[in-house]
Amino acid sequence: MKHESKDMSKGQSREAKPGKVAPPIQMEARGLAQVQHTKELVRILNTDLKGESNVYSGLTRIKGISWALSNAVCRLLDLDKDRKVKTLSDTEIKALEETIKSLHTRALPTFILNKPKMHEGAAKHLIGTDLELQLRTDIRGMRDIQSYKGIRHALGLPVRGQRTKSHFRHGRAVGVTKKKAPPAKAAPKTGGK
Repeated sequence: MKHESKDMSKGQSREAKPGKVAPPIQMEARGLAQVQHTKELVRILNTDLKGESNVYSGLTRIKGISWALSNAVCRLLDLDKDRKVKTLSDTEIKALEETIKSLHTRALPTFILNKPKMHEGAAKHLIGTDLELQLRTDIRGMRDIQSYKGIRHALGLPVRGQRTKSHFRHGRAVGVTKKKAPPAKAAPKTGGK
């Protein structure tokens, strides 16, 4: 390592060995000395975030969190956006999770939420599997009522007005399917007397 302290002998290093927790690192945070263990992966809202990424970009790895929303969460919790995810304490991680789960109750503009107009009339913000499930439900509802968007979804065509002459096929898996060969018939028994 480049920045090893002089008191460490040549054989010692701060890197963690497989199966062991890395040694604590002294950090100065808001005037208080804290001892924290480094983490390679930090789990926030059922999503593994790389410990080396900063909080601002790390939060965007969670499905349903945009860059603008990540910025808003960092400001709400007064977190430094450039701080590494691995340096977050357990209480800060809990505060992050609670804040993200209750974004619709915070003083945020509704356009920043991913469900500003739910059927109940209240704005909501969905994350992770809840967002995926709601998206599937919305598409299924559009298909059932046979709206224009629902028909386009059902046919696998572009929904938002793109032209279909040539370029709408990009990003689709194309493959040729072969018919399965019927199972071989059992050979007739030749019976001799």
